[in-house]
Parts: sequence; C-alpha cells; structure tokens
Amino acid sequence: MSELSPLLVVDLVGIAVFAASGATAGVAKRLDLFGVVFVGFVAALGGGIMRDVFVNVQPFAFVDWRYAAVAAVTSAATFWLHPAVSRLHWTVLVLDAAGLGLFTVTGTLKALDAGIPPLGACIIGMITGIGGGLIRDLLTGEIPTVLRREIYAVAGLLGCVSVAALDALHAQRPVSIALAAVLVFVLRMVSLRRNWSAPTAS
Repeated sequence: MSELSPLLVVDLVGIAVFAASGATAGVAKRLDLFGVVFVGFVAALGGGIMRDVFVNVQPFAFVDWRYAAVAAVTSAATFWLHPAVSRLHWTVLVLDAAGLGLFTVTGTLKALDAGIPPLGACIIGMITGIGGGLIRDLLTGEIPTVLRREIYAVAGLLGCVSVAALDALHAQRPVSIALAAVLVFVLRMVSLRRNWSAPTAS
C-alpha cells in the first residue's frame, strides 16, 4: 500500500478534513486532549468503515496505517492550533461541508469500482459522507445535522449522483472528483448562507 493513487490522496484529504471537523467540535465542547482526538478519529474514519463493510472489503482504516495516522495527527494538531472559540462553530460547518463533498465522492467511486450498481453506489456514497458527521454529533451531544431541516444529506446525495453520472460518461477521475466535491461543498455552504431547508411535517 505504498502507492498514492489519486483516489487514496482524496480519501486521506477527506479524513484530515473530517478529523479537523470532529476535533474542532470536541474543542468547542471543551473536551480534553484524548476526547478531542477520539471524536476527531471516529468522525474521520466512521463513514469510511461503514463504506468498506458495505462493499465487503477489509476497512482501510484498519489495514492502511496512513488512515489512522492522518486522523490522529490532524485531531491532535487541531487541539493545539484551534482558532478562537467564537469562530469554532463556523469553522466546523466549513470543514464538515468539505469533508462531506470529499467522502461522498470517494465512497461512490469505491462502490462503483467494487461492482455495485449506480443506485446502490450512490446510497453507499451518501452514507460514507454523513457517517462521520453523524457519529461526531452523537458523541458531542448534538442533534445530528443529517436529521435536521438543513440541506445536508441531500447535498451529499446530489454529489453521489453527479459523480456516478460522470463516471458513466467515462470522465477522467480527477475531473469527476473535483466537480462532484465542489458541487456538494457549494450547495451545502449556499444552503447555510441562505437558510435553505428541507420541508418538515406541519
């Protein structure tokens, strides 16, 4: 596992982003160093572990040391280098949006590579994207973002559909990854800025 393929690089970047997101949430809750690293570690690797279980492969988080190392080092660095407390909330949202975009893309592509049909691959991709944030929110005592009215899981699902469509059109992988990840990130951030939300029961 010494080769750094484009998909692996994006996966590691996504892990770093979600680890920073989880660790920042832990800092905001005033957890100690172990707590911050643990929340960041689980937030970074939870979605990927779910993905690998669904596609019936050994979880990369347990096989490739780089996954765990990136998650742990990023979480610890975030503990020591976190921004002012007043800026933590927005930082978590930005990092989470970036992680959502990267993880939904890599999750969908890995499912497609494993022979999963596009519909199933999109579902796995969405779960990959929301899994880490879901665990992070539960550990820090927050209502999971995916269960709120905010446009979150829908943004991830649209990213999954777009990357599956681009893959079916035989677009180059770096192009598919970049376009789909940016789509998810922009949609998530715009929805936050404009207070877009999914409908709820009246």
